[in-house]
Amino acid sequence: MKESVAIALGSNLGDSRGILEGAVGRLRSLLDNLQQSHWYRTKPVGPPQPDYLNGCVIGTTSLEPLELLQRLLEIEAEFGRVRGERWGARTLDLDLLLYGDRILKHPQLEVPHPRMTERGFVLVPLAEIAPHWRDPSSGNSIRQLQEALNYSDVHLIS
Repeated sequence: MKESVAIALGSNLGDSRGILEGAVGRLRSLLDNLQQSHWYRTKPVGPPQPDYLNGCVIGTTSLEPLELLQRLLEIEAEFGRVRGERWGARTLDLDLLLYGDRILKHPQLEVPHPRMTERGFVLVPLAEIAPHWRDPSSGNSIRQLQEALNYSDVHLIS
């Protein structure tokens, strides 16, 4: 059975735009009916570092959550992701935000993403392509979560 999923993408090292476009191409091999948000320039969370380009995709997959996570980690590695400092600069960050209406707490994966509702750089692009999707933890739509968030550092670039 296919399940709807939402994935956030971010990059602030190297050719971020090219990396993100390449990652979307790779995600097309994992997701059917892929829809992509615009790209947004955002301020980083964490230590001093360059601004990010962020966006989101939604689609459907028959992969189970941990299988999908493993594939996302493989794609990050293909684009040069090195895991170092928490919230540090990176070539590519892929976060599984939502997996249908499942709530999953596993040592390797928490869905919905535990900080999704606090981040404009996630909610703005996600609301663009999935405004009515309901966060299974709160019951609020993505649009409601986005409207409730006070953010000023998310700027549309394309």
